[in-house]
Amino acid sequence: MNKDFRYDYADFLPKVSRETLEKCRNIKPEEMEYTNENGYTVKIVKDPTIMFCLDLFNRIRESDIYDKKFTFISTNHEQIEYPAIAEMINRFHVNCRNVNAFAMDEWADQDGNVAPHTYGPSLGRTFMEFFYYNIDPELRPPVEQWHTLNNENVDHYSDLIEECGDGGADILYSATGWPGHVAFIDPGTKEFHADSMEEFLTLGSRIVTESPLTIAENSLFGSVGGAGDAWIIPPKAATIGPRDVHNARETFERHCIDYGSNGSWQKMISRIQLYGPVSMECPASIMRLGKGTCYVSESIAAPFRAWDSTDDGRTIY
Repeated sequence: MNKDFRYDYADFLPKVSRETLEKCRNIKPEEMEYTNENGYTVKIVKDPTIMFCLDLFNRIRESDIYDKKFTFISTNHEQIEYPAIAEMINRFHVNCRNVNAFAMDEWADQDGNVAPHTYGPSLGRTFMEFFYYNIDPELRPPVEQWHTLNNENVDHYSDLIEECGDGGADILYSATGWPGHVAFIDPGTKEFHADSMEEFLTLGSRIVTESPLTIAENSLFGSVGGAGDAWIIPPKAATIGPRDVHNARETFERHCIDYGSNGSWQKMISRIQLYGPVSMECPASIMRLGKGTCYVSESIAAPFRAWDSTDDGRTIY
């Protein structure tokens, strides 16, 4: 960063020290892989999405083979990945009777009313349509085992996860958001205010107010047109809480959102989550407190390119 021009960061941004930011900007791909003392591993791969499909399919398959309960929490709008997993389930005749699936979030209006599945971009609707209903009827679990958030369950959704998962999900599948969120657990959200990390980790599902960065990020999703139309994004959301992340026996993340030569908003927050301090200012960083794997794509791991000034005044790229 040019030392001749220093400025304060925008108020709505997560509070991250300049030292952490510089460390994250300059970390090299060969320095990125590690396994910490909690069993949390970072791996760089060509395509994390393939790893996600293989992992989830294999766990569902094992639940059938070994006749054991399997409870997972996952993202919603995987319109390519979920049909592919469902196709493998159907092709190999995997019975999903032991599966309890939980969508991690859903939109809500300004008054906290959770979006119904009849709302076109509904996150829960895509979780059902692209995953559950693509599984052959004779292989699906009862629909009551495929959970999405609604007005009736948002206040006790965390309790449902713990009840089905004997204390927590077997695994949580996620991908960090622009402000470092997991689900809609945004930094600085008043509904998730806590005076300590210990308190933060006890907070369960609820209605929350979205951060400006989350609204901007979501306006790029294909389900709402992918046009940067921030006005189409509802202002609040129903979401799992830090408690559900912390209770999960394992986590699985993908950092792979890439726009080719146009870059990616995920490159910086990926580094903040993985190499900055574990903090409420980057909620997804709490996954480093337990066992898990974060698969980072080669494009996200690639070094930053940026304009800067040399000592003799030349500009380089």
